[in-house]
Amino acid sequence: MIIRRTVSHVMVLAIALGIAIPVAWVLLASFKQKGEFYGSPWTLPEGLFIQNYVDAFVTARMGQYFLTSVFVTALALVFVLAVSVPAAYVIARYEFRGRRVVEIAMLAGLFVNVNYIVVPIFLMLVGWDRALREILPGGFFIDNPVMLALVYAATSIPFTVYLLSAYFRSIPNDFEEAASLDGASRFAIMTRVMLPMARPAVTTVILFNFLAYWNDFIISLTLMPGDRKTLQVGLLNLFTAQKAAANYGRLYAGMVIVIVPVLIVYAFVQRRLIEGMTAGGVKG
Repeated sequence: MIIRRTVSHVMVLAIALGIAIPVAWVLLASFKQKGEFYGSPWTLPEGLFIQNYVDAFVTARMGQYFLTSVFVTALALVFVLAVSVPAAYVIARYEFRGRRVVEIAMLAGLFVNVNYIVVPIFLMLVGWDRALREILPGGFFIDNPVMLALVYAATSIPFTVYLLSAYFRSIPNDFEEAASLDGASRFAIMTRVMLPMARPAVTTVILFNFLAYWNDFIISLTLMPGDRKTLQVGLLNLFTAQKAAANYGRLYAGMVIVIVPVLIVYAFVQRRLIEGMTAGGVKG
């Protein structure tokens, strides 16, 4: 037992160090000046060279890309929750004709990798733009952050509905019956009774979907080929430019800009995430 526990602790520590050391290295490297990269990569920066972040935000337009990513991610989360929460609640708590077909369709959607169908999605949106050419000569569906958010949300609905419906099923019926006796409508029961109790699961899907939207590269690159890029695509452009100029400090500053929001969001939802992932593991 002691040996097993020791091995587990060593493995957890190794995994933690494997994640923390690269992140810390990137953070320190983002404060180095250009000449400092020609020495040992493990030396500490001589000072806090903030100009790397200024250049990344302004010159490399990472600030603009950051705002685009924030807008797209937030809007996609609103879209997916607005559709998935009522859908998951109805599937989990009500019997209706075709319910089994809907559940099977949602489960089938879990096995569809959106990266494999991004080209058909792109061609479909291009066709819609051609149909609206006389009304909107500049196009509407391609290079539109709102449409990108809508695609993100639509492709993540199966996973979100699957997780939320499983959690809704684990909640006893007594709460709904009590609220119904008090005269609450179905919508009020869902929003005021069931949704607060499902907060750990909602937090879990928010985090997982946030990571998927924030870190996406292929869909954003395909559907937004113009100047309005997301942060991941902008980071690739920054990497190409700074690699040619051998100005790695600005590149690492761009990486930190991408990483920090993820760490902040995880720090806020960590406790709820653990609750959501362990929910249902213990029967009352």
